[in-house]
Amino acid sequence: MLIDTHCHLAAADFAADRDAVAAAARAAGVAKIVVPAVDAASFAEVRDCCARHGGCAPAYGIHPLYVRHADETDLDALRGWLQHAAAGPQPPVALGEIGLDFFVAEPDVERQEHFFVEQLRIARDADLPVLLHVRRAVDQVLKCLRRIRVPGGIAHAFNGSRQQAEEFIRLGFRLGFGGALTYSGSTRIRQLAASLPVASIVLETDAPDMPPAWLAGGRNTPLELPRINQVLAELRGIDAGDLASATAANTLSVLPRLRSPD
Repeated sequence: MLIDTHCHLAAADFAADRDAVAAAARAAGVAKIVVPAVDAASFAEVRDCCARHGGCAPAYGIHPLYVRHADETDLDALRGWLQHAAAGPQPPVALGEIGLDFFVAEPDVERQEHFFVEQLRIARDADLPVLLHVRRAVDQVLKCLRRIRVPGGIAHAFNGSRQQAEEFIRLGFRLGFGGALTYSGSTRIRQLAASLPVASIVLETDAPDMPPAWLAGGRNTPLELPRINQVLAELRGIDAGDLASATAANTLSVLPRLRSPD
């Protein structure tokens, strides 16, 4: 079984062919897809997407690149949405996508950190793992996680050092790897993906973003996950089926609410 731990299937990029994309991924062996929200306006879209497509599970949160348009009422909305959704047919499996992004020009560090910390508190109170965005901000994210302990989660699109990876693992997190490891020039990511304990790794596409090498910058979809799994299996020198089983087990361990039947 393959699990895509991070796919924005509810995004507008899939408006024209979402049903076909979801069906193709499922036919290719992608049994489950975690669909994170990016802002309060997308909560309902994520819910509806997951209700329509079997095997899809929602996560709700405010992405660091969207906090510039958010305010305190969005945090209130997140609390209320989680409480309401927890009792519904599509309960959230995580809180996300949340985190920090210092790659963008002139990031509003204080504002990003405020929304990140508040969402960590919400996740802690709701006993939910988190899906982390950590671009150019790994140490700062780890600092926040040491202050506010949450029940683990996934460091999405991990691109840090070995030491940083080991600290995430110590804090109960798995590390997400996807299309970036398919590029021969991504030496650090490929080395980490090949050498970290297999128990620490989960798979993702981040579709429609982060396309693998063979798409030449085109739109990414969850259909690419089996081939990403194959590339990683070759880097590690193991059977692709064994890797798929291991990463799926890792995902279900860190996102236990994903275990519920489709």
